[in-house]
Amino acid sequence: LAISYNDLNQAVMMVSPHHLEDFAVGFSLGNDLIASIDDIYDIQLRGIGDSREARLQVSSRAFWALKQQRRQMAGTSGCGLCGVDALEQALPALTALPGTALPPLEHLKGLRERIGDQQQLARQSGALHAALFIDAKGEIRLCREDIGRHNALDKLIGALARERIDSTGGFALVTSRCSLELLHKAVRAGIGTLVSLSAPTALTVDWARRHRLNLIHLPHHSTPRVYSPAPDEEERP
Repeated sequence: LAISYNDLNQAVMMVSPHHLEDFAVGFSLGNDLIASIDDIYDIQLRGIGDSREARLQVSSRAFWALKQQRRQMAGTSGCGLCGVDALEQALPALTALPGTALPPLEHLKGLRERIGDQQQLARQSGALHAALFIDAKGEIRLCREDIGRHNALDKLIGALARERIDSTGGFALVTSRCSLELLHKAVRAGIGTLVSLSAPTALTVDWARRHRLNLIHLPHHSTPRVYSPAPDEEERP
């Protein structure tokens, strides 16, 4: 999928061909290319088959800012930091979240089993990651899938923005390893809690605590483990 802004080519990404408008919006927000969905005036999808194009029309303010920070991005479904040309891009300055309460334990119980019902594409292929949003009532509101874990979260962030869903009190869940670039995306999107089915890296834990992102691992056969906030800062769910 080729992505352009006001006819300026920005990136070519390998992406599973579902919910591409959600991906275009989430990619823009999650990579700090735009500040708000209101900066996007129009999205046009073109092409068929294996080659697609997303043309975004954005505000003059957003386009100016994008050109100031523009870099060539070689999109992959592997390491989300591949292709950056400066250390500041790999370890960017992020605004810390205001902090939010940990989700109730009952919202995490049985969640692994409930995820399977939502992953329709994964049932067909067995090879897709998912990112889900669970609201303040513990209900699964959205599920987005992609072979790339970063893409799946981008799609979820885009869907939350496009559907104007308030993430307050809810949390995002990723079925993949929780790596640093996923934390970047969650913090930029204002998501206060990130839950993963695999344990996070040490660097991710450190950044989560520094940026007041709740970070929880949901193991197969044991109780949820809270990595952020630190154990002495707040009780576990």
